[in-house]
Amino acid sequence: MQGMATFELYRRSTIGTYLTETLDELVSSGAVIPELAIQVLLQFDKSMTEALEMQVKSKVNVKGHLHTYRFCDNVWTFILTDATFKSEEIQETLGKVKIVACDSKLLQPQQP
Repeated sequence: MQGMATFELYRRSTIGTYLTETLDELVSSGAVIPELAIQVLLQFDKSMTEALEMQVKSKVNVKGHLHTYRFCDNVWTFILTDATFKSEEIQETLGKVKIVACDSKLLQPQQP
């Protein structure tokens, strides 16, 4: 996976937000230099992309009412209401959910 581009989407996840806040605190206190914090975030992006690609094998069906959708810069954003997520093991309904989807082909190195 070396040389592969990554998306920064996962930085807005709960774990990504806490990582960013912690790195900001470490930089502010002088415990970590800003360049190291940036390298940690880049590694986080790569690790999340790889983990989701290689380790997640579950499939989920989603049904709900499409409230809003948007396509910008090759990124789809969907806002669903009364969304039901169903897998082989569990079913869960949420009042409102935001789904952000990117084309994984954009992560592949460009062929000359």
